[in-house]
Parts: sequence; C-alpha cells; structure tokens
Amino acid sequence: MKLPRLLPFCLLLALALSQPARAGLFEDEDARKAILDLRAKLQQSEDAQRQRAEQLSALVQEQLGPLRRSMLDLNSQIDGLRSEIAKLRGQNEQLARDLSETQRKLNDQLQAFDSRLKPMEPQKVALDGREFQVEPEERRQYEAAMGLVRRGDFAEATSALNNFARRYPASGYSDSVRFWLGNAQYGKRDYKDAIASFKAFISGNPEHPRAGEALLALANCQIELKDVKGARRSLEDLLKAYPGTEAAQAGKERLASLKS
Repeated sequence: MKLPRLLPFCLLLALALSQPARAGLFEDEDARKAILDLRAKLQQSEDAQRQRAEQLSALVQEQLGPLRRSMLDLNSQIDGLRSEIAKLRGQNEQLARDLSETQRKLNDQLQAFDSRLKPMEPQKVALDGREFQVEPEERRQYEAAMGLVRRGDFAEATSALNNFARRYPASGYSDSVRFWLGNAQYGKRDYKDAIASFKAFISGNPEHPRAGEALLALANCQIELKDVKGARRSLEDLLKAYPGTEAAQAGKERLASLKS
C-alpha cells in the first residue's frame, strides 16, 4: 500500500536525474549549430575571397591585355627601328664608299689639272747668279733665241733677241738678252749695233758677272771699226773696273798689242 505513495517521488527523482542529460544534449546541439554557423561563415568568406580573387584576376587580365598589346606593338616598333637603323647604316656605309671614291676621282682630276696647268705657271730660273720668275712662253722664246746663238745663226738670233726685248721689256732675262744680242750682232759684223748693245748692257748693270766680258767685246768692236783710241779707253776701263777677271787678263794682252 506504500508503493503508490513512492511513485511520485520516483518520478520526481527520475526527472531530476534526467535533467543533466538533457542539458548536455542541448549544449551539444548549440555547439554543433555554432560549428555549422562558423563553417558557413568560413565558406562565405572563402567564396567572397574567391570571388574577389576572380574579379581581381579578371581586372588584371583586362588591364594586362592592352598592356600586352602595347608591349607587342612596342617590340614591333623596336624591330622596325632596328631594321631601319641597319638599313641606314648600310646606306651610310655606301655613302662613305661613294664619298671616298668621289674624293679619289676629284684628287685624280686635280692632279691632272695641275699637271696641265703647271707648264703655264710662272717658273723660277737661275741665270748669271740671279733668280727670278718667268712665264713659260717667255722662257721658251729666250731658250729658242739662245739656241740660235749657239748654232752660230747670228742673223736669226739677232732678230729673235730683238723681238724678245720688245715683248718682255721688264724680263729677268733682259741683261742676258742685251749681252747676247751684242754678241750676235758682232758675229754678223754689225759692229755699230753691237757697240750700242754692249754699252746699254754695261750701263744698265755694271755689277753683272759678264760686265767685264762686255767691255772686252766692246773694245773688239771698236778695233774692228779702227777706233783704236776708243778701244784703248774701253780696255783701260776694263782693267780698272774688273781687275783679276779673265776678261781683264785678255784685255791687258789686247791693250799691250795696241800700244805696240
């Protein structure tokens, strides 16, 4: 009969004992829910990061595309410039060769021109201890006249020397022309003209190396004309003005023959 009284107590006891188990059950459920929520948040974060990464990658690809194209264009331009530079370098080398060839041809032409012009340029000559400039034609005519003198063609030589004196009155050859003109005139026995030529030569350049010879030739012309007094005076002038020369020695012998 006591059993019915104990039943409520047993039920209460069972209920009390069951409370911790149910509490533990509720706590596990919360933890599981929290874990699931955390996982969900992590998944959302990963999805968001993945989405941002994909967006960033797409943005980078979008920006890199034009950049790559620009780089390709730039490389193409660089290649084109390199090709152009190589072409210009080749052109410059060809131009340098052409310039060198042109300079060589120009130098050859200048040398050829100089060689043609040289005979026409004034030339330096040395005669009777003097140096002076003469024109090529002037020298040619003088040498031609002297060739006539050396050959003994005194008539032609006289004509050639007179023509030279008229054409080149200020020539450096003038003294020599007067001296040899007198000799050519003496050679063709034109003593009066020879005397005039020798006197002009001596008065024009008394310091000339051939002045003594001219005085001796002048005396010879006077002797041929029987002007002994004039010849003696010329020979005495020779001995006085040009002692020690070969002409003076010959003049001394000639003077002695005149006195005898």
